[in-house]
Amino acid sequence: MLLMIFVNDFWTLTGIPSWLEHSAADQDFLGFSDIIFPSFLFIVGMSVPYAIQNRLAKGDSRAKIFLHILLRSVALLIMGFFTVNISDINAVASGISRRQFMVLMVVAFLLIWNVYPRSEGAKKWIFRTLQAVGIALLLGLFIIFKGGTDGTQGMTPQWWGILGLIGWTYLVTSVLYLFLFQRNIYLIAALLFFALLNIADHAGWIKSLLPNGPHELIPGNGAFQLFAFLGIGATLLLERYKKTGQTAKLPLLYVALGALLIAAGTLSRQFFIISKIQATPTWVFLCSGIAFIAFALVFWLVDLRGKVHWFDIIQTAGTATLTCYMIPYLFDIPVKGLIAHGVLGLTKSMLFAFLVIGIANLLGRLGVKLKI
Repeated sequence: MLLMIFVNDFWTLTGIPSWLEHSAADQDFLGFSDIIFPSFLFIVGMSVPYAIQNRLAKGDSRAKIFLHILLRSVALLIMGFFTVNISDINAVASGISRRQFMVLMVVAFLLIWNVYPRSEGAKKWIFRTLQAVGIALLLGLFIIFKGGTDGTQGMTPQWWGILGLIGWTYLVTSVLYLFLFQRNIYLIAALLFFALLNIADHAGWIKSLLPNGPHELIPGNGAFQLFAFLGIGATLLLERYKKTGQTAKLPLLYVALGALLIAAGTLSRQFFIISKIQATPTWVFLCSGIAFIAFALVFWLVDLRGKVHWFDIIQTAGTATLTCYMIPYLFDIPVKGLIAHGVLGLTKSMLFAFLVIGIANLLGRLGVKLKI
């Protein structure tokens, strides 16, 4: 999340190295920024087994867990739906500026999905009222929104935005894991299915079979789900090695798996370009390999070497992740001059990322924290 905030601020900068930035849709290149989102999906996948196993252990039925997954996914889709439309707003036709729209949108999200303290009686109704106000505010923003140069377009899903893509990925992978729990052969089959689906999409096989069919069977046609399922695999390996007391071997195993995926990405580059925007198999394999190797380093440092305190300064980014992601929408102010150029600009963006995490920490202390 720290790095996601950092790279998302690059739009305010000039004169920074091209290898740090997002590559263009038709550019055969892997920028540093192109690695962050897939790594996040990898982490989402890693969290799924823990979340579902904990709920099953508490006695929750699969039906209850499915409903929980569905509600969380819908929340992410709604947030993605609103955020992806921001850049298209026509301020004159909407009667509200882009910045005002973003601030009100974040306020509505906080009112609806804030972690309110457990309470009874009058306090409970106050919290329910605040949520109702948030829903009304969000509906109001949806109604007044007018987009496009002529101001006649309403809000549309488009590509769903980052949060929406996370929502679709979480929905598909969590539901599959829920019903394939402890059936590892089926989980492996699902992982291979998403890999083949992604390859089939970019090889043109799906289009040849369904010439009049939809552009995507699912968002990303398997790419995003594959990241998450590889994350699930990383967690299952971790749990297995913990049971046998062989966790010291895990970093080497993760590095080996990462190297194999990078080799697969290098091989697939003969057929597909590296493109995050197109979600090509080459991009998926390379980023998955990098995610495995990065996690090997983190696991060795934190779990085996006990250096978890090194990350205390950014702990809030992991405990209030959604809050951290939303805060930059409140500070959508371009900075110009030397401070937005080159090394100074990059320093500014990194300091901004730390500032965002600090604000999220302060908000948490005040009882303001997004959670779905």
